Amino acid sequence: MTPPRALIAEDEPLLADALRHALGQAWPALDIVATVGDGLSAVRQALALRPEVLFFDIRMPGQSGLDAAAELADAWPCAEAPFPALVFVTAYDQYAVQAFEAQAMDYLLKPVQPQRLQKTVQKLQSALASRAPAAIDLEATMAQLRQLLAATAQAPARASAAAVPLTMVQASSGAHIHLVAVQDVLYFEAADKYVRVLTAEREYLIRTPLKELAAQLDAQAFWQIHRGTLVRANAITTVSRDEAGRLHVHLRGRPESLAVSRLYAHRFKAM
Repeated sequence: MTPPRALIAEDEPLLADALRHALGQAWPALDIVATVGDGLSAVRQALALRPEVLFFDIRMPGQSGLDAAAELADAWPCAEAPFPALVFVTAYDQYAVQAFEAQAMDYLLKPVQPQRLQKTVQKLQSALASRAPAAIDLEATMAQLRQLLAATAQAPARASAAAVPLTMVQASSGAHIHLVAVQDVLYFEAADKYVRVLTAEREYLIRTPLKELAAQLDAQAFWQIHRGTLVRANAITTVSRDEAGRLHVHLRGRPESLAVSRLYAHRFKAM
């Protein structure tokens, strides 16, 4: 039997080496095929190498482990291989608790303790020995990731004294600052260092990160359809499916269509 392969995504080299060494002790048969230091590289290498196990640090430069896992789930060729078993590694207890509640495969707190790692290894070995079909694996993982992403997005909102949803945003258009009523916004879209704010008539730019913005919006009014896109639910007119099976949303008052990622396609199950 081919030994299982793993990828480690950890931005601190000493901690990455420590995890490699600890895994070598706890699971000698595990082949660690790559160690990367950021989320984008983790996604790229995981798609290229298709390991059976992923160890993703929660906090990494550029893209968090959570966002990297979500991007990977969206891009994974599910017809060709089961989605890897996913373990989050974190120094932050609040994320560990959320990962546990979301029923992620497992989580490890830094510094990794040998006894705790051994339990994770046993859990992984058991899971790999009884893998379900690829599509089922991926659906279960996406459900877990949705819960975890929602939990981390809601945390700032719960910590904030202002529980009332945002009603106005200050946005720039050219050299001017505009006050844009949220009720006029059809969708928000992440773009480099900005977030695009689209109404039926105009486009504006704001610097507030999309994740932070989402925590301040009414979740019933704005649906996440992609990691970088929030749309006004009652502005959706049609949802179409392309030749590859991907969904696209069409909004009243806008000519463009917006891609729905695999992670959020469950909203349109009837399609």
